[in-house]
Amino acid sequence: MSGRVRLAAFAMMMCAAPAAMAQQSVESFYKGRQVVLQTGSAPGSGYDLYGRLVMRFIGKFIPGNPNVINQYVPGGGSLQLANQFANITPRDGTVFGLFNSGVATTPILDPGAAKFDPRKFKFIGSPNLDAHVFLAFHTGPVKKFEDLFTKEVVVGTTAPGSPPFEFPKVTNALLGTKMKSIPGYGSSGAIMLALQRGEIDGYPGDAWVSAKNGYGEQIARGEMLVVAQYGLRKHRDLMDVPQFALGKNEEERQIFTLLYASEEFGRPFAFPPDVPDDRVKAFRKALADTVADPEFIAEAAKVKADLGFVSGEELQATTEKLYATPPAVIERLRTILGTGGK
Repeated sequence: MSGRVRLAAFAMMMCAAPAAMAQQSVESFYKGRQVVLQTGSAPGSGYDLYGRLVMRFIGKFIPGNPNVINQYVPGGGSLQLANQFANITPRDGTVFGLFNSGVATTPILDPGAAKFDPRKFKFIGSPNLDAHVFLAFHTGPVKKFEDLFTKEVVVGTTAPGSPPFEFPKVTNALLGTKMKSIPGYGSSGAIMLALQRGEIDGYPGDAWVSAKNGYGEQIARGEMLVVAQYGLRKHRDLMDVPQFALGKNEEERQIFTLLYASEEFGRPFAFPPDVPDDRVKAFRKALADTVADPEFIAEAAKVKADLGFVSGEELQATTEKLYATPPAVIERLRTILGTGGK
């Protein structure tokens, strides 16, 4: 072997060595460890559905095959969890989180409520794209889409940064709906209970996967009405359901694009800032492998969990694009939401 060939072979070995060492390092780190998935919503929610699914399968795809357990950190539409991730959560890769789909937009739209910068989080990915619907109960005053524009409709909302909080404010301001929001509900389950009791007239922004999983039989019987859908595109299950318009001009379309960005995040999993890149890469691959696993797909079908994988790299890039939204658009949307000037 000539000196030049030996030198080239040595160079190739040196280039390959860091990747091999990084993989071994990840495997050594996780072998025999316990990894915690912190879910930023209450048990029984749509987020919990995906969290429990992923938790059951992802461990076998992480190098070292750690044991994955779940902890619930509900509060403020995942704001409590996100604020913890930014400040006190361990940054060694032993804790990852499942967040509200508005995790990337809340600091833009309500900076007073958010003590974190989502651009610093290390997004792992999402097992699905989201879709949201307006739900009404059959005994209430809302029967069809047009009712949202012709009469006052009392709706229940959760925390800032969540679709039920934001969507009614924007459709009222830009499209002419007449929704009166009653804030303070702690979870989607609390809103649905209030809806069925007749305390409110509608739920303005339930995730479709949660609606059909929890109330599919009532929807099929016509007791729970899917009055409208939100988003940049129609969901394949809801082609006959009316969709809210995206505004009258380019600025309003930009507002709705920012508003509905949460649907692109679906059920986002992420690490806190500063987790080593090799561990982030390993988890991103593990989540992708999980969502492609036939056993996982079969289990998701059993519990009616939609799948539509979004990679961590895509979520990271989308977050950066959101922060490039023109300031005038952001300020107008903040004004509509009542978060301007914070």
